[in-house]
Amino acid sequence: MSNIIFDSGISLDGFFAGDNRGPNNPMGGVSGKIHLWTLNQKAFWEYLGMEGGKEDGPDGKFIREINARTGAFIMGKRMFEEGEVSWPEDLYKADVYVLTHEKRESWVQKGTTTFYFINDGIESALEKARQSARGKDIRIQGGANTIQQFLNAGLIDEFFIHIAPVFLGRGIRLFDGIDKDKYDIQIVEVIPSNLTTHLRYKLTKK
Repeated sequence: MSNIIFDSGISLDGFFAGDNRGPNNPMGGVSGKIHLWTLNQKAFWEYLGMEGGKEDGPDGKFIREINARTGAFIMGKRMFEEGEVSWPEDLYKADVYVLTHEKRESWVQKGTTTFYFINDGIESALEKARQSARGKDIRIQGGANTIQQFLNAGLIDEFFIHIAPVFLGRGIRLFDGIDKDKYDIQIVEVIPSNLTTHLRYKLTKK
C-alpha cells in the first residue's frame, strides 16, 4: 500500500524557500544553498537525464532510493508554475497531480510524465495519485503550503528532511502553521553528510 511522504531540504533556521518566488526566480533563489548536496551527486543529474555531478556516494544512493519508491507526485500550482518554464521533458517519470483552481487539459510529456490539474482539493488529488502509484509511495513535492495542507489533514505517513548548514534569515518556513497535536512523531534515521544532515521521521496520527 502506498505511503504518503515528502522529501524536502531546509536551511538550518527552517526555511524551505526564499522570498519573491516566481518562474524567473524559483525557490526565491536559494535552491543552490539548500540543495547543494544534491547538485554534487551524479544520481541527481542522471534523474534529469543529464551529465553532471562530482560524486557518486551515499547521498546519491539516497536519491536513487527515494526516486525508486515514488509512484506519483502531488504539487501546488505555485511550484508547477516555477518549474514549467525550465523543467526538462519527463522530469518526474510518473503522474503528477497539480492542485489549482485553473481549468486546464492534462499535459502529456514525452516518456512517462503526465501532469493532471486538480480543481477539487487534496483528497481528490490523493485518490487519483493512489491509482497511479500502484502501491508505490505518493510524494508531496511542494511547495511548503501544499505540504502543510497534507500534514494538517493528518495524511502524511513519513517524511525526510535534509538540513543544510546555512542560515537564510527570511523566506518561507516549511512548518509554519502546523497542528502540533496531530501526530506522534518517531525519529527513524539520522544520516550525517558533508553538505546536509538527512533525517527520516515516521508519523502516526493521534
